Amino acid sequence: MIGNMYCTRAWNNLRCWGSYALSIAGVSYVRHMPAFVSVEPADFCQLACPECPVGLRRGKARGAVMGLEDFRHIVAEVKPYVHTMQLFWQGEPLLNDRLPEMVRIAREAGIYTIVSTNAQRLDQPMAEALVRAGLNRIIVSMDGWTQHTYEQYRRGGSVDKCKQAIRYLCQAKHLHPLTLSPFHPFTPSPLIELQCLYLKTNEAEWATFRREYKRLGADRLTMKTAQLYDYQQGSPLMPADARYARYRWNAHTGQYELRRRLHNRCYRLWSGCVIDVQGNVLPCCYDKQKQHLFGNIHRRSLRDIWHGAEAQRFRREILRHRKQISICTNCDE
Repeated sequence: MIGNMYCTRAWNNLRCWGSYALSIAGVSYVRHMPAFVSVEPADFCQLACPECPVGLRRGKARGAVMGLEDFRHIVAEVKPYVHTMQLFWQGEPLLNDRLPEMVRIAREAGIYTIVSTNAQRLDQPMAEALVRAGLNRIIVSMDGWTQHTYEQYRRGGSVDKCKQAIRYLCQAKHLHPLTLSPFHPFTPSPLIELQCLYLKTNEAEWATFRREYKRLGADRLTMKTAQLYDYQQGSPLMPADARYARYRWNAHTGQYELRRRLHNRCYRLWSGCVIDVQGNVLPCCYDKQKQHLFGNIHRRSLRDIWHGAEAQRFRREILRHRKQISICTNCDE
């Protein structure tokens, strides 16, 4: 049975690539199912990051966590074809105390699991629980090496907690060096990824990150361009070195614009979707205000939603005029 499920997922992934190849030619032909999903365990956060809708308290009231029964339902829906599950979206996932159990449920379904966190609640018991549950990869967001720099963006957070969280994860990996899964019987315990945004506030520390991340205990360092709101007139968070900004100055318009050209296609939209804490299915992680609701997985099957009228209409819009879709105008994919 496991072998059949693996073959089904591989075939689905192949069909996904085929459909995306057709979309490059302007053909919207989707017969596959998503190959990955992002699931939101909690929709709130304890920090107040200036470029985050959750941190800015924008949008609808927040404070919900996903229950285990709802999560089991989602896993049962996606298990036949999804190979990867990101257990995060807008909120801080560790604010859901059942997160380790969610990881375990997904891993028992043979799904590769990823968590991204600000690590403010990642203490030793939580690190132990996540590793024992079989988590594959954990991303610790730390946008400054010193507290003064860190709190310029991660307002309300502690950089020392981030660093200590990585040490706790390393200790847990040594205590439990192997995790088991049907597809990866000798997978090492979670890959620890340290992530830092390229910001003006931390520009002087980029070299420190590159030099020190392994000594801290991380397996990988990822430096990312920062998504900024109202970037057209610039932002104090934009790095001085323009090579590391998502935006560039256009002398003709007198404004900043997205550096990468937007093509009328999107692999992310063809390959996966977001499921928020209430079970709403959304096109991707950039739909932060939930403007393009495809349906709710607790009321309709994901197959029906993925192939439904709203999803198909949105894909056709992407193929015609992606630049006119607001959630795409800040995307670097």
